[in-house]
Amino acid sequence: MKVAIVAEFYPRASDPVLGVWAHRQALAARDAGTDVRVLVLYRPVPPLAAARAGPRAALSAVRRALAQPRHVTLDGIDVTYVPYLSPPRPSSYEDWGRWATPSLALALRLLRRRFAFDLVHAHNAVPAADAVRRAAARAPLVVSVHGGDVFHTAPRSARGARTVTATFEHARLVLANSAGTALRCRALGAAAGRMRVVRLGTDLPAARAEPYPQPTIVTTGHVIARKRHADVLEAVALLSDRHPRLRYLVIGDGPELHALRSRAARLGIADRVELPGQLPPAAALERTRRAWLLAMPSIDEAFGVAYIEAMAGWVPAIGTRGEPGPDEIASAGGGISLVAPGDIEGLAATIDGLLSDERVLSEAGDAARATVSSAFSWSRCGAATVAAYEQALAR
Repeated sequence: MKVAIVAEFYPRASDPVLGVWAHRQALAARDAGTDVRVLVLYRPVPPLAAARAGPRAALSAVRRALAQPRHVTLDGIDVTYVPYLSPPRPSSYEDWGRWATPSLALALRLLRRRFAFDLVHAHNAVPAADAVRRAAARAPLVVSVHGGDVFHTAPRSARGARTVTATFEHARLVLANSAGTALRCRALGAAAGRMRVVRLGTDLPAARAEPYPQPTIVTTGHVIARKRHADVLEAVALLSDRHPRLRYLVIGDGPELHALRSRAARLGIADRVELPGQLPPAAALERTRRAWLLAMPSIDEAFGVAYIEAMAGWVPAIGTRGEPGPDEIASAGGGISLVAPGDIEGLAATIDGLLSDERVLSEAGDAARATVSSAFSWSRCGAATVAAYEQALAR
């Protein structure tokens, strides 16, 4: 079976972490027996934030964008970056598929000449799957939904909702990353008989990493408001007396990083908070798995690969109750605790309960590892992805 994967979020020269989960799923599908090629929708225009930061930042962003090679090989997979232009994101994101269509249509025709793909797998309805639909790719379309379509694009505007619904209706099969995400897809027009839940995965290290000598909480991911890093910061401050050696490690970069640093100073815990920024994937994973526990009480969390990456290394996790991803992981086994959204005192109590008893912490780590091993390995993800491809081709 030959599959063309189309994605907006995918590792690139300027950001090797971006969409790494899509690349890992492609590798998992390849390892499960599928021949894959990847087309990345690449917009070589710096974001408005770079322009607002001044001429020097804007020029640097333009140079990084233009430096992206058109063709690369990542872990043995051929990847082609397909450039396109569109208006700025805030006012037009739901239309980016239309803007990307001419470039993608040409890229698909050129790809077919050397790689006669049987199926197209697009990550997210907007813009990737919408562009595939408009490009008339002459192959069945499978759409993976990772959260953005149903949490942001569709709710934000009627036009966004229409685009997402039209793409779901066109697709041969819609893959949701959790049961909660699947319910939201159903509400936007995805037919029950044309849906599957395919969970993402993670590597399973052979042994525990050497933990940090001081009790350390980690949050790994983009530093944006919905991840609610500030809640963890407040909880650490509340626990200062009971756990005076407690440290907080934030791995990632984003628009909330400066505010987080300032907040730590106001709370008087700046010396206990480490903000190394974004790290290469291997380094981020190594540091995450040395922590005593991971806390990410985020909202609008369709899945959350960060939870299972930590849990695979015997690191217990804390997420938010009522969110599709954390609920999905908790339904598969132990090792993840759920707190009410915005409940800082409840978050602090959960952290305290884990850190105050070595036996409880160790048992939670063992349960976390068992949950991921049984339900969230990349081999399971690869097998489920290929089964979905076969179902789509059989329809």
